[in-house]
Amino acid sequence: MRVFKFGGASVKDAEGIRNVYDVLQKVGFEDVLLVVSAMGKTTNALEVVIKDYFDKSSALKSSVQDVKKYHNQILLDLFEDEKNDVFSAVQSHFSDLEYFLAHNKSPNYNFVYDQIVSFGELISTTILSHFMNFMDVKTQWIDVRNFIKTNSNYRDAEVDWDLTQKNISKNVKRKILNITQGFLGSDENNFTTTLGREGSDYTAAIFAYCLNAESVTIWKDVPGVMNADPRYFENASLLNQISYREAIELAFYGATVIHPKTLQPLQKKEIPLYVKSFINPLLKGTSVSKGVALEPFLPCFIVKRNQLLISLSSIDFSFIMEENISEIFALFHQFKLKVNLIQNTAISFSVCVEDKFDNFKSLNTLLSKKFKVDFSENVTLYTIRHFNDMATQTVEQGKNVILKQVSTETMQIVTSEDK
Repeated sequence: MRVFKFGGASVKDAEGIRNVYDVLQKVGFEDVLLVVSAMGKTTNALEVVIKDYFDKSSALKSSVQDVKKYHNQILLDLFEDEKNDVFSAVQSHFSDLEYFLAHNKSPNYNFVYDQIVSFGELISTTILSHFMNFMDVKTQWIDVRNFIKTNSNYRDAEVDWDLTQKNISKNVKRKILNITQGFLGSDENNFTTTLGREGSDYTAAIFAYCLNAESVTIWKDVPGVMNADPRYFENASLLNQISYREAIELAFYGATVIHPKTLQPLQKKEIPLYVKSFINPLLKGTSVSKGVALEPFLPCFIVKRNQLLISLSSIDFSFIMEENISEIFALFHQFKLKVNLIQNTAISFSVCVEDKFDNFKSLNTLLSKKFKVDFSENVTLYTIRHFNDMATQTVEQGKNVILKQVSTETMQIVTSEDK
């Protein structure tokens, strides 16, 4: 069995749905399982619903209606006959959403988030499944929540692999086009959970692992994995093949390639992963597999903007030792600052971090009691895997380099605004 994952951009409108059908016609769909995300920006729209719900806003009905209108327009563009069963099937999902909004008693934001945001995937897969049947492609629509079982850590649930393996291996039919939702699971009480960052890719890997799949393909609007983000670097090149290890390294440094938790189950069973274009599906794209050399062998660039460079030094010129560093990292964790680079000397310690939740001001108050704190805001962190002189020059040219760290394979450079 092959597992295909289609993200929100690939099913954002009626044209996208038709294109998924066209892709399957070109690459085949027998013994295939599709993992599909919510359509377009539906997750964002449902997050507005969640905000209005907790704010007890009068705009709640309007924000729900916006989600309805978006999907209804896609239905009207796809199906000529409004008596098609898909209209009532989608309406049933919206009825369930409205029932939850009217009757939920839980004040737990994360719980409510998962129950509401999940309707995006449920609706997108319902529409896609009905359209495939309309086009005479027989499908089996699967409610992923009956298959992937998790704990109750809402918004970042951990998979119960034993129970999930049992559910999937026993109940997924072969020799038919299976369609299911990415990102979702359910806990022991059958409440919906979500799998966190890049959850749909992870879902594809879970099914592939449990089904001993032939391969996983992630369909994107780009030719495959590039050696750099084209928004920041001219002449970005397609990587034809990379290893699991290289992909994990790139992801660790912040590349939006494939999340490590997606790669881990695939690596265990040596299931190859392909990243291909849903615009040009017959192109080879990028393959990710065990032990292959990076091809072509090029420097790979990762850019993280809006970083915060913090430098701590001891007030009395004493050494910064393990106990100090342990305390500092505990505070970073407490204040939810993600550390992307570390550099230390005997009496100083520097880190480049993301302050996603704007907590540094409060953290600085605590740090300043024990350390001299210097910091630079809005710096940019460049990471170059397999760097060479030309790659280094490309990054440093016209910039003020304030920190550089070099290892055998990787160079990291922190820069401030242009000189």
